[in-house]
Amino acid sequence: MKNLTDQQKGSLLAFVAVMFITPDSLFIRLSNVDTWGLVFYRGIIPFLTVLLGMLIIYKLNFFKILFTSGYHGIFYVITFSVTNITFVVSIQNTNVANTLVMIATAPMLSAILGAIFLKEPPDKKTWISIIITFLAIIYIFYDSLKLGNFYGDVLGFITAIGLAVGAIIIRSAKTKNLVPAAVVGKLFVATFALLFIESFALVGNDLLIVPFMCILCVAIPFVLVTIAPRFIPAEEVNLFFLLETIIGPIWVWLIIKEQPSLETLQGGLIIITTIAIHSYLKLKNS
Repeated sequence: MKNLTDQQKGSLLAFVAVMFITPDSLFIRLSNVDTWGLVFYRGIIPFLTVLLGMLIIYKLNFFKILFTSGYHGIFYVITFSVTNITFVVSIQNTNVANTLVMIATAPMLSAILGAIFLKEPPDKKTWISIIITFLAIIYIFYDSLKLGNFYGDVLGFITAIGLAVGAIIIRSAKTKNLVPAAVVGKLFVATFALLFIESFALVGNDLLIVPFMCILCVAIPFVLVTIAPRFIPAEEVNLFFLLETIIGPIWVWLIIKEQPSLETLQGGLIIITTIAIHSYLKLKNS
């Protein structure tokens, strides 16, 4: 990693994170745990896993890093917690494609927020990529309106706002390590879920699915996504999440036959092509 430019480091971290995240929606669908039970485990297992890793790496400096993150850390804990909760509840109340299409608006939101708060107006290539992908999202979402999954769709959009705000917070505090704040956010998620959880029982396949999902699709990616905006602009990090918009529903379609619409497939192809060209041009320039 030392020989890579900031652009290459950030792009690599974001890409790897999203690749780990793509089967997340499938695991949520495969689990038989109730919504708040799932939220609880997706909070407590990553919290314990990453906390242990951070204590091994940083020892008691973990707490020093946490407390020196200041107001950036506080705001990141809040947005990170909200995003983690709304994502799961959204997936449980609409189809996977709808939620991921909503999340795909995060780059546009990040670019707008970055221009306003960070004085980082996106370059022409990024604006063109955002416009093309946003038009593709509208094309996909037009078909999904017929399903009437309003509650789940709104929560999906709130998730996108949380991702955008979180990325802006990290970008504005790129000299600070906000991973400890994300760890605390996971604890907040688990604590909030305790207010609504009906059962802690994990039976059958859930004994494997839930821990595997929480480590592979939640713990590892959230560390990478928290670090990536320190190297590249927030909207570029969230641009990689557009990959999940198409790959996530494909996983679900292949395994449990929740088939995405033709519009999702067509729009997803446009999204992936746009991201590939945009990333290639960015890396080439760097």
